[in-house]
Amino acid sequence: MRLDHLIETLDGLLEPWRYKDYAPNGLQVEGRGEVRKIVTGVTASQALIDAAIERGADAVLVHHGYFWKGEDPSIRGMKRRRVGSLLRNDISLLAYHLPLDGHLILGNNASLGRVLGLEPRGQTGDQGLLWHGEWAAAGDASRLSQHVSSMLGRSAVLLGRQDKPVRRVAWCTGGAQGFFEAAITLGVDAFITGEASEQNFHMAMESDVAFIAAGHHATERYGIQALGGHLMQSMGIEVEFIDINNPI
Repeated sequence: MRLDHLIETLDGLLEPWRYKDYAPNGLQVEGRGEVRKIVTGVTASQALIDAAIERGADAVLVHHGYFWKGEDPSIRGMKRRRVGSLLRNDISLLAYHLPLDGHLILGNNASLGRVLGLEPRGQTGDQGLLWHGEWAAAGDASRLSQHVSSMLGRSAVLLGRQDKPVRRVAWCTGGAQGFFEAAITLGVDAFITGEASEQNFHMAMESDVAFIAAGHHATERYGIQALGGHLMQSMGIEVEFIDINNPI
């Protein structure tokens, strides 16, 4: 597959122009023009790049790429080593941040909902990134937290009343703890995201809405896998997901 065709396909699928984002979406580092193998991962760390080189990948496709808003634009230090590894090996880097969070079928929120058995009822909030729905199994907040931990393979942090009955749930993957207030206004019983901030504890206690922090990386492993699987099935290209573990 031609690199330009891959970019066109991904852009058409994820529609990055619909989002106000903190980093450029799409091609971030240009490599060879022909793409036969893609390595996918959550973050374009040096470890992921090294693994892609070892596996003979032509392109790396991630959720967290480079050139974030407010970031030092200089190519030096850690960034120089990462970009240098890509350029020396003629490997392209493609990254999709909010467009991958928001996609209604392949996105991080959609994929996490499927993994946890949540039934979506709608999307709201900033750029439609806050999802809400129902937990069909039902139970209390402690049981939901245990379920999340079991499904994601990581101990979740539960804030608020453990015996809070839970039916309605809101969720947004990654660092979406700032969406908690918006989730509370939806009238949900629990909110699931990746990270927690100090104030979330007090908000959970005073609102009587459970807050579950299940890990930024852990909650965002599934969208990029769904996207890679879609490329394999629809385009017949080889795609390998590599999970570089991150406890955060």
